[in-house]
Amino acid sequence: MSSPQFASRETRPRQHLIAAGKLYPKAWADMDHMRRDLRGQAAPDWPQWCFIPIAGAQAAVANDAGIDVALLSALHPDRLADAARLAALAAWRMTQGIYRFDPAIYEAVSQTPVAGDIPDQVFDQLPEWCIYIETPELATHGLTVHGTFAHLEWDVNVQRRELRLLMDCDEGLVPLPVHLGSWSLSEAIDRALTTASVASLARGGRALPGSGAADLRPVVEPIVSLLLYVCSQAGQITGRGGAPGNPVPVRTRRDGWKLFPAEGPRTWEVGTRLGAALRAAYAAEQTGSGGSHAGPRPHVRRAHWHTFLSGPRLNAEGTPLPSTERRAELRWLPPIAVNLADAGDLPATVRPVR
Repeated sequence: MSSPQFASRETRPRQHLIAAGKLYPKAWADMDHMRRDLRGQAAPDWPQWCFIPIAGAQAAVANDAGIDVALLSALHPDRLADAARLAALAAWRMTQGIYRFDPAIYEAVSQTPVAGDIPDQVFDQLPEWCIYIETPELATHGLTVHGTFAHLEWDVNVQRRELRLLMDCDEGLVPLPVHLGSWSLSEAIDRALTTASVASLARGGRALPGSGAADLRPVVEPIVSLLLYVCSQAGQITGRGGAPGNPVPVRTRRDGWKLFPAEGPRTWEVGTRLGAALRAAYAAEQTGSGGSHAGPRPHVRRAHWHTFLSGPRLNAEGTPLPSTERRAELRWLPPIAVNLADAGDLPATVRPVR
């Protein structure tokens, strides 16, 4: 799946969608058919939060090649990465949401380490089946990531939930699976980067510049942190017409209940209100204004992720409940304004993880 040339005014993700539709002209119809007519019958069922498993996209790729899907890896191993790309683009096609961060919030969140006990269930709060997060100036070792598609995958073979990233690079769309499980999210990133899957999934089988694990973490960790923010800070996402969400089926005379894709891209602004307060805090830090004479010089502490547990600590028998059975709330604690008069303008919003 080659990288499109962005000569028109179309957005990058929209251009990728158009290019994929031209390369696999029957793919969207094939996957719609799987969802509507084959799911849970001739094909395995899958959770509602997954638009289409990559196995379904593999079937569409095999259909394009005129072969049985069981032969795809043997006859066309180079097309397996195309299936991962198509699964993301098929899900994004339905809503076409582009998430654009306020510059101050983007800088602060992208520099927030993915560390500590972060529950991966927060990804269940993705506002749409697949979203595209813009990542301006995100680069490392010759690799530039303009944006990233993100969606949840259900591996029908091993019954496993995965976070899937599809990085929008100059070299093409690069898929990266992040396996979720009992390990920490930071370890999940490490596992993803040390499996050598990134280089093998690169377009044409060629290794990307900076495709080593140590080289890629400076771009992958910021992407995950930005995604955590979108999933946990719903109150910081604004746009015309309410809140983002997946489409609902529409009843048609010919095909019965049917889902229709979005007519075009829709931009969602992230962190606009908090960004203004954060810029004011940074300005006060630089000038030394806004604080009291008795206290230290105004400054801003680094942001971090924190998980708060709530609810009963003991079960009915009076023994302590495991942390996994208590209510978890992931909070992004923004850069803390210290000794600033408007420090209260930097709130931490909360999204409970169930």
